[in-house]
Amino acid sequence: MIRIIILLLAFAFVPGVAPVRAAEAIQLPELAKPGRVLLLRHAIAPGVGDPENFRLRDCGTQRNLDAAGRQQAARLGKRIAGLGIRGVKVYAGQWCRTLETARLLGLGPVTELPALNSFFARPDQREGNLDGVRRFLATLPADGPLVILVTHQVTVTGITGVYPGSGGGALLQLEGSAKPGLVGELRADY
Repeated sequence: MIRIIILLLAFAFVPGVAPVRAAEAIQLPELAKPGRVLLLRHAIAPGVGDPENFRLRDCGTQRNLDAAGRQQAARLGKRIAGLGIRGVKVYAGQWCRTLETARLLGLGPVTELPALNSFFARPDQREGNLDGVRRFLATLPADGPLVILVTHQVTVTGITGVYPGSGGGALLQLEGSAKPGLVGELRADY
C-alpha cells in the first residue's frame, strides 16, 4: 500500500501526467449507450508489477490472475452480457493477466492491442503507449457499440486520471476525437 501511495505521489508531479481524480461511480447499464468505451483494469492478480524475469509470452514469468480474479472477470462478463449489448468489441494488452481477463469476460473474440501494455516498469514507453491508445480511440465511431479495452492501472490513470481497483475501470464517451469524455468509474465492487 505504501508503494502505491508513493507511486501516486510521484505521478502527481510528473509533467504531462493526468492527475489522479475521483470520478462518479457508474452503474452497468451505462455501458449499453452508443459510443461507450470501458477502459478496464485487469482482474485481481496479487502483487505489484512483474518479476525481474518477466517475459511477454511466458505466463510463468508474470503476475497472473488468482482464483478470485478469474471469478471477478467471469462475473463482470455475465453482468455485461445480461445487458443484451450486441457487437461488443474486446481488446487487451499482451500481458497474460489482461488477456485472461478479456477472455474470461466471455463477450467475444479478444484482439491484442500492444498500446494497452503496461509501462509500469518501463516509463520510457509511457507516452508511446498512451498516444497509441488515443490514436486507437480516435478511430472508433462515436455511435458504435461498446468497446472494452483490458489494460493496466497505469494506462487507465494515464488516459483518464482515474485510479481503478483491480477489475474496475473508467467509462468513456466517444466524441469523434482522441480525447473522449469521462462518464465515470466502474468500481470493482459491482
